[in-house]
Amino acid sequence: MHDDRTLVEARLKRVLDERIRPAVHPESVPLDVAVWTAPGEPVPVAEGLAAPTVPIAVGDRWGAPWGTSWFRVSGTVPQAWAGRTVEALLDLGFDENMPGFQCEGLVHRPDGTPVKGLNPRNQWVRIGAPVAGGEDVLLHIEAASNPVILDYHPFLPTQLGDKETAGSEPQYTLARMDLAVFDENVWNLVQDLEVLGELMAELPVEGARRWDVLRAVGRALDRVDLQDVNGTAAAARAELATVLAAPAEPSAHRISAVGHAHIDSAWLWPLRETVRKVARTTSNMTALLEDEPDFVFAMSQAQQFAWIKEHRPEVYAKVKKAVSDGRFVPSGGMWVESDTNMPGSEAMARQFVHGKRFFLDEFGVENDEAWLPDTFGFAAGLPQIIKAAGSKWLLTQKISWSQTNKFPHHTFQWEGIDGTRIFTHFPPVDTYNCSMKGSEIAHAAKNFKDKGVARHSLAPTGWGDGGGGTTREMVAKAARMRSLEGSATVTWETPAEFFTKAEAEYPNAPVWVGELYLELHRATLTSQARTKQGNRRSEHLLREAELWATTAAVRTGFPYPYAELDRIWKTVLLHQFHDILPGSSIAWVHREAEKTYAAVADELNGIVAAAQRALAGDPASGELLVFNSAPHTRGGVPAGGAGAVTLGSPGRLAPREAGGYVLDNGLLQVEIDGRGLVVSAYDIGAERETVAPGQAANLLQIHPDFPNMWDAWDVDAFYRNTVTDLTELDELTPVEDEGSVGVRIVRSFGDSQVTQVLTLAPGAKRLDIDTEVDWHETEKFLKAAFPLDIHAERYASETQFGHFYRATHTNTSWEAAKFEACNHRFVHLEEPGWGVALVNDSTYGHDVTRTVRDSTAGTTTTVRVSLLRAPRFPDPETDQGVHRFRHALAPGAAIGDAVREGFRINLPERRVAGDRPVAPLVTVDNDAVVVSAVKLADDASGDVVVRLYESTGGRARVRLGTGFEFADPKLTDLLERPLAEGNAPVRVDGGVQLSLRPFELVTVRLTRR
Repeated sequence: MHDDRTLVEARLKRVLDERIRPAVHPESVPLDVAVWTAPGEPVPVAEGLAAPTVPIAVGDRWGAPWGTSWFRVSGTVPQAWAGRTVEALLDLGFDENMPGFQCEGLVHRPDGTPVKGLNPRNQWVRIGAPVAGGEDVLLHIEAASNPVILDYHPFLPTQLGDKETAGSEPQYTLARMDLAVFDENVWNLVQDLEVLGELMAELPVEGARRWDVLRAVGRALDRVDLQDVNGTAAAARAELATVLAAPAEPSAHRISAVGHAHIDSAWLWPLRETVRKVARTTSNMTALLEDEPDFVFAMSQAQQFAWIKEHRPEVYAKVKKAVSDGRFVPSGGMWVESDTNMPGSEAMARQFVHGKRFFLDEFGVENDEAWLPDTFGFAAGLPQIIKAAGSKWLLTQKISWSQTNKFPHHTFQWEGIDGTRIFTHFPPVDTYNCSMKGSEIAHAAKNFKDKGVARHSLAPTGWGDGGGGTTREMVAKAARMRSLEGSATVTWETPAEFFTKAEAEYPNAPVWVGELYLELHRATLTSQARTKQGNRRSEHLLREAELWATTAAVRTGFPYPYAELDRIWKTVLLHQFHDILPGSSIAWVHREAEKTYAAVADELNGIVAAAQRALAGDPASGELLVFNSAPHTRGGVPAGGAGAVTLGSPGRLAPREAGGYVLDNGLLQVEIDGRGLVVSAYDIGAERETVAPGQAANLLQIHPDFPNMWDAWDVDAFYRNTVTDLTELDELTPVEDEGSVGVRIVRSFGDSQVTQVLTLAPGAKRLDIDTEVDWHETEKFLKAAFPLDIHAERYASETQFGHFYRATHTNTSWEAAKFEACNHRFVHLEEPGWGVALVNDSTYGHDVTRTVRDSTAGTTTTVRVSLLRAPRFPDPETDQGVHRFRHALAPGAAIGDAVREGFRINLPERRVAGDRPVAPLVTVDNDAVVVSAVKLADDASGDVVVRLYESTGGRARVRLGTGFEFADPKLTDLLERPLAEGNAPVRVDGGVQLSLRPFELVTVRLTRR
């Protein structure tokens, strides 16, 4: 037989596009349209419905950037349509290729009841099935004219990302406003042909099934009368029935489809617009659930549920009903789908605390899965946190974006730094916006890396980011692939149903140890420095507020601010969303974030001050107390206590013979040359030099930074090919203050200026580096280099509840790909018996490289901290202006010293007038054990909750002491619920004796007597 495949396939495409799809709505009449444009921000529904309108016609322009227009759409169903199904077709000017990234609408009835969302792939509203004829139709559309930021030519700088700079030019042209007859038979023919045509393209040419499908499609097209598609659609469908009924092979891959609408809580739109995107999407999905009995929809992010509860209670009522029916599934158990690299230990824990508690309180739902499809890599401390929250599974998708190495598993056990393992799935469909295309389903089956031992995978199905979620077409296509020869099978299932099956069939899944590093989007560790500083500062202020409010509540009856802390935590957690904290959102988002963080700081400082005032005693005594919020004693003041500080001997400052200055405090001797660079940092006690021979530390370096794409997200390896060392000096002057000695350095470069103060404090074995940059560069990357005289094949970076080791070499492509990585408060390198820590107060990105010296024996290991970038998309003014950073170089530091110095720089001492020293509320007798939180229980019982962890990577026995009487202590999960019997801690001498594994976190609940 002659090969006529291309002929039939081309025929199928044209007939579908030009004849069959248009026949889905064979008759139509125009609707009357009027519009009111809200003058500012979005208005309540009642105001939009009542507003005066003016006529507008199809073809007219509408919608300034970020504006809201209320369309009033009216008409009458023709009497001749009686007995038929009628829909309103409402096209606001959509581009079908951009679901989620342009204008959107929410349709309301005249009484304000939401009907469904309008999106590029979802433009219809059902009027009646059937209609009687003659019905009056009146609908109101709340339409958002969100501008297109990520256009066909992506990553071009634009001022549209902030309402203050976007202008007022109309963005859209009203395209279609009609009543139309809906022909369900033709619509089903479209689904039949799409499924078979897409399946056919994936089948092997040499296989009989492809030819069976091809011939059936050809016969069906023969039966279509192109001048009477509606009258011949049934006959055409009959020709396809046999091939559609052929069942899947018993060995077919099995896909659990989960209705999904990945909605970024902010990204190319502000937070306020996400509130409306969620309302539109959930309106769509509750309506679809009513129409499709097999369909299941899952939505993560408790914050998004909370938004619709607060702002759209009528939508929330529908959601609650669908949740109670078991078909609208709150998933993930987190407050938002956060970044997981940068949030600190407690913040990462609280993502699950607040997320899971919301779902429990609102719906009685306990999440067993963490749901993070789009997060930019996963920190190695996360498995323990997931387990401590009472969950056991993780879903992610983003690892498929890695540029260099293909991840070897799709289903696996992920092992974290403490040995905890979490059953993890990475869907082989390679998208979290699956649309049920045959190519997607075939790709999932072919791509699945665990064939032969497992056959289940998950497909998150639906348009995200306000694209409207799952469509009726996706549901119809899934139904046809439930059991279809040549295809994977598709079944709608909840995440829990999928994970239960997948875990049962794969009990010995392979193990991946350590971080799940995304080989892409590395620059998100640096972009938008103010957002990152706001997050870090907020995390530590929350620690202080909880610690001192708890101490004051127990000691003095101070009113513990439960509601305030709960609200502030949720605000901070929201801003850890994976496009806010990483710095990849539009200017509007980060401008608002900066204001929010300032307000958070003011409120938390107020709580801290009030609690410390309650504790400190007489302010008129003339005495000064130093409050130490850090988990280690410093200056003689115990951790979590307040008292007088003991200072070490003052330092000495002298001119350096070759130019510059020498700083010496008896522990360190630091030489700063005439260029203002650190050429020696000598550990006097160890008789050991820190800086590599012939090198200079605290060397600022600037690189060109123009990645191939994803400007705010990416830094490509070639950026390192060109570097400029900033050695020119404007000013080098000595400074001395209260026993500290140092130098002030000023440099100018490009259009920017940097001022640094390098200081040796009395009794401190560290060099403090305070940096202020007035930054006005474009597409540049600023780093600070510290070449160290140390030989190490690996180095430690702090992560949640511990640290993680990475290689300093590039033996393999996996190691080479980690050319920019994340740390929290410290990076630490060590030879046996001697190490160096570099600590920071707000930076995350860094790189570590090693070279073998030519002129002298030995290895130079260079740590570089990333300070600032200047990408132009999506925010063309990223990081312009003044920034302040604090770092410290700690020679001779063991890993425990790195932990201590990291907390010190992030938790400055507070001085309060008073005469009553404060003993710590809780104590630990092992410096390897860090108390990460002291708080009152969230249930307002007055119980004291203490969370602690082993911080050095070894085993630790520790006694937790208290400054109050308590009943039998309990070990709990992160939600402060008692763990199973048999885990009770041992009481010893009025305290609690604990034995901790390396990096183990423990939560202890103490009921006061």
